[in-house]
Amino acid sequence: MGHHINGKSSIVPLIDRLNRYPIGLPDNEKLRQILAILFSEDEAYVASRFPLQEATMKELVRATGWQEERLLPVLDSMANKGLIMDMVYGRRTYYLLLPGLIGFFELTFMKQRQDLPVKELAQLMHEYLFEDPDDRMGNEFFASPTPLTRSLAYEEHIPVESVVTTWESAREIVKNAGYGAVGMCYCRHKKEHLNETCDKGAPTENICISLGSAAKFMVRRGFAEERNVDQLLAVLDTARELNLTHITDNIRHKPSFICNCCSCCCELLGGVLRGFPGGVAKAGYTLAIEAESCKGCGLCQKACNAEALTKVENPGGKPKYKMTVDTDRCLGCGACVSACKTDSLSMLRVDRPEPPEKKKDLFKMILKEKKRLTPFVVEGVKKTIMRKIGMS
Repeated sequence: MGHHINGKSSIVPLIDRLNRYPIGLPDNEKLRQILAILFSEDEAYVASRFPLQEATMKELVRATGWQEERLLPVLDSMANKGLIMDMVYGRRTYYLLLPGLIGFFELTFMKQRQDLPVKELAQLMHEYLFEDPDDRMGNEFFASPTPLTRSLAYEEHIPVESVVTTWESAREIVKNAGYGAVGMCYCRHKKEHLNETCDKGAPTENICISLGSAAKFMVRRGFAEERNVDQLLAVLDTARELNLTHITDNIRHKPSFICNCCSCCCELLGGVLRGFPGGVAKAGYTLAIEAESCKGCGLCQKACNAEALTKVENPGGKPKYKMTVDTDRCLGCGACVSACKTDSLSMLRVDRPEPPEKKKDLFKMILKEKKRLTPFVVEGVKKTIMRKIGMS
């Protein structure tokens, strides 16, 4: 199974390689235990030699020093585990080493596994992500000026006079994706192995949406099931009935996923709750409360996944309580509006920074902020040259 760290000489080079991504994995003993379980020695070596961007077989042969016959079964095993993506374009297959987050940590728990000690992994991942006294992983993931993910507003609560671009709408993102699938929620599945369940009763199965080429990989490797547009829209409806928050890639062009998140299980929202209010980019809206009609019942507070609403005393007034909103924490998703029984809540359009166009643009921005951009750019230039002269 691969629990013995000392026998894996490629674990440290693997960590070094993963830390060249926009979101790295701060090294400690828990991380080394996790990687020793997930990666065989051969897999750890191959991963440590992976280019930063998608690679052809020729490029991997050159990077690892292994011949194709030796590489193929290792790459196939890694793809089945969700450690890499293999993507077919035309007659070529391209391989991409996944980051830890968002990446192979999630995929480890996005299908039922018999090949891994999942309960042990769930505990190790929880300790790694949440029990570091310095919260290095929290800072690595959430503290960059440019967030990796963003929230999406419920369209039914957007003011009628507001112009909504396609990248702001979960329903339009699904309709324009070209291909989609639905799968298991990593966060809730991992919680189940820690003997915890969702406070909102949200399902673990068939709730998280994958889109585009990522969805094709997920389906082919057993991490998700193909769905048509109407079926995916029904998943969004289910999420809204449960007051879940839609979270997607912080890009405008072809996001690869829409997670439907609760505050009790979701690790993205967990970052917001533990001191990184800007860790998830906010939708282009914020909450307004009509004080005259608000009864202070607190239903909106229960629905809010960012803990942005507070019930406070209303001295000398009726009703006894009123609700207030912390706009720094509010994600602009609209889950609370759905819960309000007195129509006292509404969404207001606010100016937000426009997300980067594509995922590569997003990665470059975060890499630049962390002073990790140069290797990414240099490798990209070399790859372009090599492919032009037919060496890849």
